[in-house]
Amino acid sequence: MKTEATMRPDPVPATAGQVMMQAIVQRRYGTAPEDVLRLEQIARPAIKADEVLVRVRAASVDRGTWHLMTGMPYLMRIMGFGLRGPKNPVPGVAVAGTVEAVGRDVTGLAPGDEVFGTGTGCFAQYATARASRLAPKPAGLTFDQAAAVPVSANTALQAIRDHAKVRPGQHVLVIGASGGVGTFAVQIAKAFGAEVTGVSSTAKTDLVRAVGADHVIDYTREDPVAGTHRYDAIIDIGGNRRLAELRRALAPKGTLVITGGEDGDRWLGGIGRNIRAQLLSLFVSQKLTAFVARLRPADLMTLRDLAGSAAITPAIDCTYPLTQAATAVRHLADGHARGKLVITP
Repeated sequence: MKTEATMRPDPVPATAGQVMMQAIVQRRYGTAPEDVLRLEQIARPAIKADEVLVRVRAASVDRGTWHLMTGMPYLMRIMGFGLRGPKNPVPGVAVAGTVEAVGRDVTGLAPGDEVFGTGTGCFAQYATARASRLAPKPAGLTFDQAAAVPVSANTALQAIRDHAKVRPGQHVLVIGASGGVGTFAVQIAKAFGAEVTGVSSTAKTDLVRAVGADHVIDYTREDPVAGTHRYDAIIDIGGNRRLAELRRALAPKGTLVITGGEDGDRWLGGIGRNIRAQLLSLFVSQKLTAFVARLRPADLMTLRDLAGSAAITPAIDCTYPLTQAATAVRHLADGHARGKLVITP
């Protein structure tokens, strides 16, 4: 079996006029990154009239990468991501790079521009993106840092601003504060004037302090939702705590925002808990909500401004070459990541 250490692109003959590139390709679902993510030579993608071809300088690994690799929960397949294998065989959504070419309807971007945002098939040397999903790269960020922003920071922004509606002086608890979304959630809540408590394991408490948390709880030593402290907002990132436990630590008029969940069955995953939260919210004084982040051009510009003012600084754990993409995904899945993981072609 081919390993990351010896991985070489599988040779694919080019047809006349095709430009080839290296990319990570997944043709079936599976739980072992080493078995389903392969480095191949494939044709460089063509762009539509409203799209941009980006020369990828960096792409980040998000929790969604894992879900799209495994095809679970199964509801994702029914929703159009592909029944037996991924509809888009090249993974990767968040990207930073330089514009290689633009479609005929694209204005405001030109070859050579440094950009960041979201695209299709970003675990490759080149990726396509709708022009509206890209923005000028913040001058103060490296390509690696910029690639870490578009998905994770976007989720954190919408959780803090749109759903928790955090205001200055409020007390905010971030569960999962050491991960990709969590490190941004701490920083964005601080930028909104909140007093922030971050929750992590012992090995990651230093990171949570480094990104600006006022207080840090090591969940291996202290129960963060014991009810000793009440919070105006709780941001639960990919957690699996029962709603009753979370409500115990929430102020009587407080807001719980669930941004994901790794528990549950193969069909719904954590969605079942999310639905229960929203139904229960109809009968209690606390607001219990869950959401799936939307990628909006205005929010990408907001994140660019926050990064430009140093209100948010991406926490990069490791950077992997494209040949070690499977190792990066495994590192995320095993729960070892401190902040963001980045892949560079």
